[in-house]
Amino acid sequence: MGEMLLVIDEGTTSTRAMLFAPDGTVLGSHSAELEQHYPGPGLVEHDAAEIWEKTLGCARRMVEQAGGPDRIAAIGITNQRETLVFWDKVSGEPLAPAIVWQDRRSAALCRTLKEQGEEPGVQARTGLLLDPYFSGTKIAWAMENWSQLREAGDRLALGTIESWLVWKLTGGLHVTDATNASRTLLMGLGSGGWSDGLVDMFGAPRDALPEIVDCAGTFGTTTLFGGEIPICGLAGDQQAATIGQACLKKGETKSTYGTGAFILTNAGTTPPTSKHRLLATCLWQLGGRRTYALEGSVFVAGSLIQWLRDSVKLVETAQETEAIARSVDDNGGVYLVPALSGLGAPWWQPEARAAITGLSFSTGRAHIVRAALEAMAHQSHDLKQAFAADGADWAMLRVDGGMVTNDWIAQDLADMLDLPVERPEFAETTALGAAMLAGVGCGWFAGLEEAATMRGEIRTFEPRVDGAVRDARLSGWKSAIERALP
Repeated sequence: MGEMLLVIDEGTTSTRAMLFAPDGTVLGSHSAELEQHYPGPGLVEHDAAEIWEKTLGCARRMVEQAGGPDRIAAIGITNQRETLVFWDKVSGEPLAPAIVWQDRRSAALCRTLKEQGEEPGVQARTGLLLDPYFSGTKIAWAMENWSQLREAGDRLALGTIESWLVWKLTGGLHVTDATNASRTLLMGLGSGGWSDGLVDMFGAPRDALPEIVDCAGTFGTTTLFGGEIPICGLAGDQQAATIGQACLKKGETKSTYGTGAFILTNAGTTPPTSKHRLLATCLWQLGGRRTYALEGSVFVAGSLIQWLRDSVKLVETAQETEAIARSVDDNGGVYLVPALSGLGAPWWQPEARAAITGLSFSTGRAHIVRAALEAMAHQSHDLKQAFAADGADWAMLRVDGGMVTNDWIAQDLADMLDLPVERPEFAETTALGAAMLAGVGCGWFAGLEEAATMRGEIRTFEPRVDGAVRDARLSGWKSAIERALP
């Protein structure tokens, strides 16, 4: 058996391949940017062929760096969730653009189903709400609007990104892991299988759906790198990050601040129920047994800084935002509600639009940039209140993702949430979680608890802001978000 794990971490804006040693040390990494396409307001697409080609290229670089396929014990895959790919089972080529998780094109369908009273039943079966975010509504829209999918008949395959990558790596194995399946609106959360009623509701062709499998095991092999390498770990990115943060006990919580922000609390082995518009989801499935999580999903986090940089030109690099935020004493009364693709939890308002409030002649560039960074803590506080109301309050928050390499944001989270915030020295916990699962799947580790030794050193940020300052900021945020709601 090889002495390294190869992880494919396929995200929204980039794809990368990484090599891990058994102790969690990263031995190599190579990434490539992915182009996002915006064909209209609220529409976000990817080219699935580009995702495959760039992912394959990154993986090949790492196999070469490892010294060949014999040096690699297993592959782990983690992916942007809910993004949907349609392809031809015969040619293996995409039949349509991939519809990205941020896409809002099925908002009208969701509104209609809500008006018909379908949401409570959907939530009871899936743990999810009716929102364009989830894959099922994307399937319904695509099957109605893209004739090539209907014309493909039994040649049509569909699945989330890990399903697409496994198909391409193995030459035709059609599977999806339970964490990704639990984000489709098609899987019964308690049963772990496709629900006939939900499949019919969203018009999903049953023969086009993949088989639901565990998160660790042997899911076929690939021979594309000059030898056989087994695929042994699969999980959606937020579940993988929760595993990588070693949130293995009920009540332990992590938040990832990447393109969006996603907070998951380990809910144990019984499917949780939220009365405050959080999501219930599968955290992992091993040996056919599922562990669950409560989740709060924020659609815009790091993509807000990208927007400030690329669209409105307020910053030249993401890295400079920390110094800009520190250059002023406070936000000057400015609040930025980052509803650039609607609002996620706990509001679930797909038609909400972003807003900047509190502008005056004294407002400068630094106030707006600082308000953008502060929005991360503000949105997280909204979610903390919802988790607490559902009986799952946080004692500590473990954070990761590209945004919290910024010390100012990490400290601001601790201040506004009024609790300790832990940040691992190795921030790529999504890839680490996939490596842990692959290590379990190939037999390196007996279970996730043993695999958690791969997690490294941490730094803790303690709250230090005055309570009156905290209350004043949160009051201003509450007013700002009320104005942004439709």
